[in-house]
Amino acid sequence: MTGSDQTRVVVVMVPFVAHGHLNQLLHLSGFISTYDIPVHFVSTAAHLRQARARHHSFSDNNHIHFHEFPTPPFTTPPPNSSIPFPSHLQSSFDSTLHLRCPVADLILSLSQTATRVAVIHDSLMSYVVQDVKSIPNAETYNFRPLSVFYTFWDFWEKAGRPFPVDRNLLNRLPSQSETTTPEFKKFTKLQQAHMNLAVGELFDSSRAIEGEFIEYLEREEISGKKKKIWAIGPVNPVQIPSDVTPLETRHRCLQWLDNQPVNSVIYVSFGTTTTFSDDQIRELAIGLERSEQRFIWVVRAADMADVGNSGGGDTMVRLPDGFEERVNGRGLIERRWAPQLEILGHFATGGFMSHCGWNSSMESISMGVPMATWPMHSDQPRNAFLITDVLGIGVVVKDWERRKELVTAVAVEEAVKRLMGSEEGEEMRRRATRLGDNVKRSVTEGGVRRLEMDSFISHITRHTQTLHISAE
Repeated sequence: MTGSDQTRVVVVMVPFVAHGHLNQLLHLSGFISTYDIPVHFVSTAAHLRQARARHHSFSDNNHIHFHEFPTPPFTTPPPNSSIPFPSHLQSSFDSTLHLRCPVADLILSLSQTATRVAVIHDSLMSYVVQDVKSIPNAETYNFRPLSVFYTFWDFWEKAGRPFPVDRNLLNRLPSQSETTTPEFKKFTKLQQAHMNLAVGELFDSSRAIEGEFIEYLEREEISGKKKKIWAIGPVNPVQIPSDVTPLETRHRCLQWLDNQPVNSVIYVSFGTTTTFSDDQIRELAIGLERSEQRFIWVVRAADMADVGNSGGGDTMVRLPDGFEERVNGRGLIERRWAPQLEILGHFATGGFMSHCGWNSSMESISMGVPMATWPMHSDQPRNAFLITDVLGIGVVVKDWERRKELVTAVAVEEAVKRLMGSEEGEEMRRRATRLGDNVKRSVTEGGVRRLEMDSFISHITRHTQTLHISAE
């Protein structure tokens, strides 16, 4: 296929507005653009501004076209640390429903000049793209931003447990109770009515990581006969030149890491939606201090629903008196946005304490960094189980079955010491490194991720050359 053939197809990317979801489809847009295919990336005006501010590199990509659509004003409650799920963002989630008409208009307009419009949408934006079915030369692809492990168990249960699985694994699987809110369940139910319109499913995963569960998911009893599945992950870059940034523009976290020994630092970050209570912040701080291990801790308030007015909320997070002075030199506190992928790819980073959102999990796996798991909600408990009990590259900080309890300083200290200062942790690091190496090989010529991506591009560009010749 030549570039001129492929440009007869355009891709419209419709991400969900939570930052981790936006991040995944931004990276995927970059990959697709390397095939000389124009990508139209759509979202609300406020969320696009935030995403582009956090990812400057995409502003210079001439193949990616950003479309900002306004949404009506909505109320913005503050984050509630007593509820692990980010219920304060629900009004922002609901606002995306207003994108249905402008997105449909854009796709219809593009369909007038393109041979085919391939619409890749987050599964939580299925409602928004429902009108694509009325456009003859447009088709939708459902992007699943969650792990295949999580998705398989969900589908397998809903299909009535159609075939036997590892009983030991099933019996230890974390429950799905109390992972979301009634309001979010109502929102997802609205999406589910339109998910079957997609002609294929894309996963931010790799056969190098979840091969067994991808094969399970591909079975006819789960996915039927017609729907194609592509495991095109990781969508994040896997080669990060973290040591080549000019000093004057190099982020302070990276500068600090430059002066630390190899694999000596644990990176502590819980994503963009998490809010801890003051008591939990204190226990985490004491645990990190007592562990006597080097660390970077991103201490910032959760993103607000109205992202245009967020960013100044990090003063809400109060650390114990004298903490920063006592850990000075051994620990770095970052209260603003941190370049997570570059930090994970740095030679000095040897562990990652995380909420186990799939975006963060894939970045850590890609960089060969083992994890200390602290799941909060949604898919995170099962992602954490995948990391600790299936892949064997993590230690538990927060046990999901004790989710209502405060994670004590003792638990934090013990988990950090296990991961960063024990032979058990070293073995996990070696295992994580091997897995990361396999992932890196998967994106090279002939690798499993490259083959999956080539297959998907071949699918969306099928017959374009034939159509062009017949038109002439």
